[in-house]
Amino acid sequence: MRTDTDPTDADSANTDSANTASTDATPVGPAHAASAAADAETSGFWWTAGPGRWVCLAVILAAAVLFPFVFNNPATTSVAIFTLLYVGAASAWNTFSGYAGYMALGNAAFYGSGAYVMANLATHLGMRGGVAVFALVPLAGLGTGLIAIPVGWLALRTRRHTFVVVTIAVFFIFQLLAYNLRSVTDGSAGMPMPLPPWLAVEYNDYFYAAALIVAVIAVAVAWTVRRSSFGLKLLAIRDDEDRALGLGVRTGRVKLSAFVITGTLTGMCGAVYAYYLGSVYPPFAFDALFDVTVALMAFLGGLGTISGPVIGALILEPVQQYLNTQLTDAGFALIVFGALFLVVVGFLPEGIVPASGRLLRALRIRAARSGVTE
Repeated sequence: MRTDTDPTDADSANTDSANTASTDATPVGPAHAASAAADAETSGFWWTAGPGRWVCLAVILAAAVLFPFVFNNPATTSVAIFTLLYVGAASAWNTFSGYAGYMALGNAAFYGSGAYVMANLATHLGMRGGVAVFALVPLAGLGTGLIAIPVGWLALRTRRHTFVVVTIAVFFIFQLLAYNLRSVTDGSAGMPMPLPPWLAVEYNDYFYAAALIVAVIAVAVAWTVRRSSFGLKLLAIRDDEDRALGLGVRTGRVKLSAFVITGTLTGMCGAVYAYYLGSVYPPFAFDALFDVTVALMAFLGGLGTISGPVIGALILEPVQQYLNTQLTDAGFALIVFGALFLVVVGFLPEGIVPASGRLLRALRIRAARSGVTE
């Protein structure tokens, strides 16, 4: 199944293919070609272009900042926290899998690793609960990134379909290690996190702010990668890895770098998650549903786009939270999401963002033709 970038103008899809094939003949690529590809790609925000895009982004960011003040119900802000964490995790997943075309179904290994790195750092540093604990989130991300290096080096020695199987195996290995490495994880007893001193009425506000910052960082990294020569190399690998290698792209190094970036950002999401829960247990840190969910979010919104995973997370995570409250059997919830994944892939393979962009473009062309005929 082939997925293209956001189709915001008549030639966006063709521009991506042409540029990724032609600009990677050297490690960096001609500057004018990279600029042309960046101009053709509208960062996934298909509803506006030019200066209006930044106004739209500012409005969205302001709405996100004001959300907990307008909707201050703890149940609502709790769902919002998890939604923002999945925005970050889905954007991180898309930075590698969406751009390079390697479907990873083991990112829960990094999510759980970030949670355990966070717990170990807080424990060994003797930190008490408070805002200062959030300073460990970047460190947890870096620690997870270090873990991702050997994992990626081994997994990326395979291609495509085999890679998917390897990432699933990695997830189960990490899950089993969490149960058995008691000196690091405390096994099934779980690792406690510092207890925040905040009042119940303001408890969620701090975690909402932390989750929002991590989500913004993940989306900003995805945006930066997509509009860089590094992003062009990833797209070249997605289109034809052998050809990209023949044109001079160091495919192994590029894939590993993107894989580590994904692991780092996912680990940061897991770190905030661990502090919010107050303790880390293997079945919660390493959850198979996490892998299905982040992939489904990216596919629903638009694989390889920037805004697609964001939109997918904003739609699916509230649905998942609702299912968690209605379905006591976690296995059934996994079946529901697996079936939804098949429906999305089968009936909306491009995702919401590309499909909407294609529809808007067709409407503009039709309106232009109607104006000419009149």
